[in-house]
Amino acid sequence: MYFIRRLFSWRLTSPLLSGLCRSFLWMLLGAFVLSLLLWGSGLQEQDLAVYTYIVHGIAAAFGGLTAGRRAASKGWYQGALTGILYGLIVLLVGFLALDSSPAGIDLLWVLAAGAIGSLGGVFGVNLQKS
Repeated sequence: MYFIRRLFSWRLTSPLLSGLCRSFLWMLLGAFVLSLLLWGSGLQEQDLAVYTYIVHGIAAAFGGLTAGRRAASKGWYQGALTGILYGLIVLLVGFLALDSSPAGIDLLWVLAAGAIGSLGGVFGVNLQKS
């Protein structure tokens, strides 16, 4: 029984990787909700720009929260790294999949994702179990 429990219960110990996994799970959930909103209402894809930024902000915040909770200290640092890496991965996917060229505003978006992730990391470190 111990072998089975040990085999199927793996855990990411790195705060950065666990935060990235959690942020991509939140992005997946948000994209699903937005696609249901598109399907069930009369919205067009062009109307979803603000909602997309909200979903990415929430995903960066929860990723930073998870990274901060897993880190022993400096949750702001782990959260900021998680947010910046999340923003860079999203930009890379957009560049490769949609063939969009990176612009100066994209750097601002990555910095905003880092700031949101840092704020999540601050709250995450304070949510740790003592």
